[in-house]
Amino acid sequence: MMNPIIEDSGKQGPVVLITAGVHGDEYEPILAAFQLPDLVKGKLLKGKLVVIPQVNSTAVKANTRCGSDGLDLARICPGDPGGSASMQDASMVSEFIRSADYLIDLHTGGKIFDIHPLAGYMIHPNETVLNQQRDMAKAFGLPVVWGTDYRPDGRTLSVARDAGIPAIYVEYGGGLTARKEIIKAYTRGCLSVLAHLGLLEQDASFDNKLEYWVEDPTPQMGHLQSKMPAPCDGVFVTSLPLGTRIAQGDLWGEVVDLENGRSTPVYADQTGLVLFLRTQSFVVKGDSLGGVMRVNEETDKLLK
Repeated sequence: MMNPIIEDSGKQGPVVLITAGVHGDEYEPILAAFQLPDLVKGKLLKGKLVVIPQVNSTAVKANTRCGSDGLDLARICPGDPGGSASMQDASMVSEFIRSADYLIDLHTGGKIFDIHPLAGYMIHPNETVLNQQRDMAKAFGLPVVWGTDYRPDGRTLSVARDAGIPAIYVEYGGGLTARKEIIKAYTRGCLSVLAHLGLLEQDASFDNKLEYWVEDPTPQMGHLQSKMPAPCDGVFVTSLPLGTRIAQGDLWGEVVDLENGRSTPVYADQTGLVLFLRTQSFVVKGDSLGGVMRVNEETDKLLK
């Protein structure tokens, strides 16, 4: 893990930790993280900003989701200081999380998924922490706010959960191209949360684009890699746009067998919003082809 970049106001206040590079193939979070300290330099009203642009350094160096030991850092927290490279990085970032007052963890879909812009959080059993997370996610200013099951372990957010620290993660985009609009959305979103927490002046020009606010406690609902498994090996083809509504049973796409050209249709497994789609065309049986965020009158009641 690379050394953190710290901007200290010199005045008493909360410590906000912003992390990126938990996965080494998620580029925009890393670039946004490098920009943030300069954007707040000399402007903090109180407290301290700690930014770690590359949490899993060996994954970033190899341009892969997982580290040199093959481990996904987002599944092994709080890690082990005496373990392999990713375990050590997980241990170090966990220590930084425990010493912070708030956490923002920046992600994308990596090389595999394209994700509709969202700010998410665990539906924390502590109502005070949960409400703080709700406010942080809303303040980030992305179109979707998504609360999911609080029980999964191994995450940066589960370390924060266990320490009673309000934490959000954000997801936006993915694929092989780093997009300027995502970097901008992430820097502006982080600055907006810092303003919400009182570390910066509010930006009156900031436009909150919130369209959906869903809390779904269904177990594993936030685990993207398990959604919509491919029925066979082949090439995944779809014309679905992100962010549109879909009904259960609607056509999601098809997987075409490269040996015989035979096509196997795939149908949406629930009704809601097209939240993410697979961008890596070749798939093997069981690979996630994307997923739906369940939306109905009950799940998006927080928006009202």
